[in-house]
Parts: sequence; C-alpha cells; structure tokens
Amino acid sequence: MRILDQSKVECVFRAEAIVGESPLWSPRERVVYWVDITGQKIHRFNTTANINHTFHLPQPVTAVGLREKGGLIITLRKDFAFYDPKTQALELLSDPEEDKPYDRFNDAKCDRQGRFWAGTMDDVKWNAPFGSLYRFDPDKNVTCMQRHVICANGLGWSPDNKLFYFTESFRYGIYAYDFDLDTGNISNRRRFASLDRDSDGFPDGLTVDEEGFIWSVHNAVGRIIRYSPEGAVDTMIELPVPRPTSCTFGGDKLDVLYITSARETMTPEQISKAPLSGSLFAVVPGVRGLPEPYFAG
Repeated sequence: MRILDQSKVECVFRAEAIVGESPLWSPRERVVYWVDITGQKIHRFNTTANINHTFHLPQPVTAVGLREKGGLIITLRKDFAFYDPKTQALELLSDPEEDKPYDRFNDAKCDRQGRFWAGTMDDVKWNAPFGSLYRFDPDKNVTCMQRHVICANGLGWSPDNKLFYFTESFRYGIYAYDFDLDTGNISNRRRFASLDRDSDGFPDGLTVDEEGFIWSVHNAVGRIIRYSPEGAVDTMIELPVPRPTSCTFGGDKLDVLYITSARETMTPEQISKAPLSGSLFAVVPGVRGLPEPYFAG
C-alpha cells in the first residue's frame, strides 16, 4: 500500500466550516465549488487567485452540481433546487420526503446522462435506516432508487458507466450496483468495501479516478483510501484534520485532489489540536480524475 503523509497535503483555503462538503470542480470557471451545510453557505474557490467567494443561502445546502444552462443544481435540507451564483436566484423544485420531517438531503452528484442523484439521511438518528436514494431527471421527474438507507453519502460511477458506487456511512460500507446508462436503472447491489465498525471511522464522500479506482474519505480518522476496482486498498492519504468529508479531482489537468473537512461535534480541545478543521485542502496524488458531468435540465 502506498502512503501519502500529511506533508504532501496543502491547506489551500483556511476556513472554519462547520460541515464542509461537496467539492466540485467547474472547468468553465476554473474554480472549486464547495458547501458548508450547517453554515448555509456555498463557497467558490478560485484556484488561480487563491480567493474564496461565499454565497449565503436561506437554509442548509448539502450538495452542488453544475448545470449545462449555467448556474448550479443543489440539494437543500429538503428540496432539489436551482441556484444562480451570478444573480443569487434560488428556485425550489421538489421535496420527495414531505412525510419525513427529520430527514434531510446529504450528498449528490450527476451521472453522465445529466441526471442528478441525491441521498437522504435521518438528521436526528444518523444510524437509522430511514434515508433513501433519489434520481432527479432533466424533466424534473423524481424516482426513488433505494430505500432503507442508513446515512446516504458519497456516490460515483466507473469510467465505462457500467458500475455505480454508493456509500452508506453507518452501514460502514460502499456498495456497488450494475448501472444502465441509457435508462438510469441500478441493480445487483453488493458490498464493495467495508470499514471496521470498531475503527471509530466511517466512509463519507468519494470520487472515481480515470483508472476506475475509488477514493473514499474516512471521516473521524483523518484519511482517504484509494480502492482498486476489485476493492483492494491501494493508497492511503493521511490528513492533518480528523474529520475530512469529501474529495474531488480538479485543476486544468484534473490531477489535483481537493478535500473538504468539518469541525462539527469537535470539542475545543480537539480543534486546538487540529486548528485547520473546516478548511479546504489539496494534494497531487499522481493520478487524474474524471470530469464531473453537467445536469442536462
């Protein structure tokens, strides 16, 4: 196993995000979008100028995706929505869980047909199987793809679009499905990778690189693990903060891995030992990522 230690990891923007999440590279703007869920903020980090712009939302924002028409598709606490950073116009679209007041959205991402996938979780009982996985199509139709989810989290697709990966944080695993790109259907769910429930960590966000390897962020233990397509551990990145949350490839060559982090639930003593918690980080891991697709609606 290859190990990249903390010396290889750079804090590119120091912040105090409560729950930094959903990093996303925009090739049009050459910026990294990321959110602070609890802080109700969308951030836009200019990697050339090293400047971070912040957009304040009227409620928690959990994930962002790019739109072909410009602007963003996002998940708020309960709603799919469109958001235009230029005008700051917010358009609510759909709440698929009006009957579940304690559920909220968590991670989300677009597939290569321009559909937006988003998972939910119980925001009170994080280890309860009350979440679901939804597919939001360009025509604004919403389909429930998986029920009884325990804290929906990182998701992604293999380079050949034949596999879909989906994290359930408090089942302590990443699941693989067969994926039909044309129909958007998933099938044949099986466990792809697992974490020891006694390790104190849990799987959070993920991304897939051009070689089809899966980079999974392990929250509460301060690391990222790169898994082979067969599920073997290939690389570990050690991070200077205990609560990394998600990662994405960015930069003009998609060769930089950007990493978000959180400070939620940390004590003052823990924060004093890891003062960069809540910041945005970057590392050059020696492999390139895949461009994130745009929402087609």
